[in-house]
Amino acid sequence: MKKTKIICTIGPASLQTEILQKMYQAGMNGARINTAYGDLDQYRLIVHNVRETADIPIIVDIKGPEIRLRVERKRTVKKGDVLEVGFNREEISFNHDFYDKMSIADDVYIDNGKIRTRVIEKDNGMLRLLVINDGEIGDGKGVNIPNKQLSVPTLSKKDLEIIEFAKKYDVEYVALSFTRSVQDVNVLKSEARGFEGAIIAKIENFEGVKNFEEILGGVECIMVARGDLGVEIRPEKVPLIQKSLIKLCNQRGKTVVTATEMLESMIHRPTPTRAEVSDVANSILDGTDATMLSGETSIGKYPVESVSMMSRIAKETETAVRSRVEDGKFINISDTVSKSIQRTCQNMPIDKIVTLTRSGYTAKMITRFKVIPPIIAVTPEKRVKKQLELVFGVYPLHMDYRKEEDRILAVAKKLRSMNLIKDEDTVLFTAASRTVMKHASNLIEIHNVRELMGFMNK
Repeated sequence: MKKTKIICTIGPASLQTEILQKMYQAGMNGARINTAYGDLDQYRLIVHNVRETADIPIIVDIKGPEIRLRVERKRTVKKGDVLEVGFNREEISFNHDFYDKMSIADDVYIDNGKIRTRVIEKDNGMLRLLVINDGEIGDGKGVNIPNKQLSVPTLSKKDLEIIEFAKKYDVEYVALSFTRSVQDVNVLKSEARGFEGAIIAKIENFEGVKNFEEILGGVECIMVARGDLGVEIRPEKVPLIQKSLIKLCNQRGKTVVTATEMLESMIHRPTPTRAEVSDVANSILDGTDATMLSGETSIGKYPVESVSMMSRIAKETETAVRSRVEDGKFINISDTVSKSIQRTCQNMPIDKIVTLTRSGYTAKMITRFKVIPPIIAVTPEKRVKKQLELVFGVYPLHMDYRKEEDRILAVAKKLRSMNLIKDEDTVLFTAASRTVMKHASNLIEIHNVRELMGFMNK
């Protein structure tokens, strides 16, 4: 089995249950809803069909302070054209009002920079944009305005509706686009009171990179969204930023997703470019937990083939993955236990690691060391089980072991009955014993499974 997890954006190309089943069999581990497109009826259908298909997490991606274009119909634009764009539902308009912040000669980039325009006139609440290159504009396309700090609210009216949707349908993650600071995260948490899932902060602008460490402290998961990041920041800087952000996530035991344009050419072609294959592989070597497919699976011609290709790249690359976590100061008991497990795996042949975890934290702390044995995370919480589906090298299982007198023995029996561990395996177990502290897995036991089973009737 592959260790890298794959998130697939669900759209018209992948909405049907038959396609979702094939994508799941090919290696899909999570499903993303991009709320820049579609409506609540479509989102409900996606949630229903995904849950009919597999027990995997659903990520609802809200747009937050992201700027998008509203267009009544698709249109082709040519170099030299002038577009009149407003802020109040005109034929072409922006989803946020930042008219007062704009100046003549400001650059406005559309669709990850594929179309470049420049402000040549401001008049009566409208911007006149000179088109620099040919292209096509359509509804919902992202807009970047480099080198501008715009006073855009963290959440829109539609975002608030989507948050209520996420609560009602009990989704596992909400992803906040264009997270600028921990204040944006706190606004989302305040508006999402009652939401029991986790928050993903999407890093895709200069402010997000600058404030990354404080953002990291406020969320459970980070998404490095290179598309907009490569427009807001010079593209040649993105690879090293990606490596730096992933390393910091690994160091702290935070889940990290690498996203955007990973197999972009497979929207139209059955095979990727060699550069795309290298890009996916390098993100895995950097230490990412999950990779994400966007247009490839939402609107592309080859959604199943895209997942299959990403799975193949992952399996091939994972053999060379090594830990980039550096020894640092004491964090907590689980941190110390995870370091001990890493050293144990280096010094003796361990076939499986089994962690009994209430929050999933210990599993994340272990996997940041990229240990060779698979990590089976057994949790009494169904939500934690689903959230762990996105964590590198972790295979989560829901089992309520809390009332068992001998929890490790009960879990071992269950895993053996499922053929997840075998009699000849040497298994390292970790759990919390006689503690109610958070992040306090304080026990390591190593057993030959056959020998452990001999204690069942004693």
